[in-house]
Amino acid sequence: MNPALRKELPIIAIVLLPFIYLGYIWNELPAEVPIHWNLEGEIDGYGKKGTLVLVPIMLPLLIYILLSIIPKIDPKNRLNQMGDKLQNLKLILTLCMSVLALFIIYSSKNQSFTNQNYPILGMGVFFAVIGNYFQAIKPNYFFGIRTPWTLESEVVWNETHKLAGKMWLLGGIIVIFSSLVFERQFNFNVFLTVTAIIAMVPMVYSYIKFNSEKKSI
Repeated sequence: MNPALRKELPIIAIVLLPFIYLGYIWNELPAEVPIHWNLEGEIDGYGKKGTLVLVPIMLPLLIYILLSIIPKIDPKNRLNQMGDKLQNLKLILTLCMSVLALFIIYSSKNQSFTNQNYPILGMGVFFAVIGNYFQAIKPNYFFGIRTPWTLESEVVWNETHKLAGKMWLLGGIIVIFSSLVFERQFNFNVFLTVTAIIAMVPMVYSYIKFNSEKKSI
């Protein structure tokens, strides 16, 4: 078997899991299923059960396709220089999207969230895992903290991603802990606060670092 194909087979299997699960429960689903919940976890939107087919298409399948195509069209070919780390990142992101798709389909089938903190818990895991890979991401136009200042300087890119990696990992741990300990509303506020901080601080840092680098030249 082609070595490249052998690496892809586990990820393809992960992509197929929500499709297989949806096919398995298809006949048990009513004609209309919940497709949207409000912040209280209450159903506030219904749609035809065929709508659920879009869930695995738009989540694991789309992510898998994008992560397969983007390294091939990267004009500087920097992503391919990540080697196995790129493949691991592809596996992790696809797995996260597949688990999310399974959760949405399961919740639609049962017409309720088993625990309203689960989606935020999943985001905490996502933050922590991605944070662990930030330092491995080479300068590129597709992934990472892509500001005018990180794209202009490889030093600024590396320093910004070093900081962002630590912040996303810590932020993810905080969100996970909050999801396991606190009630939904407080947990949601923690999630929003952490998300804002880990998104904004690296961007501001990249600007400051870039200007500092320019002055030192």
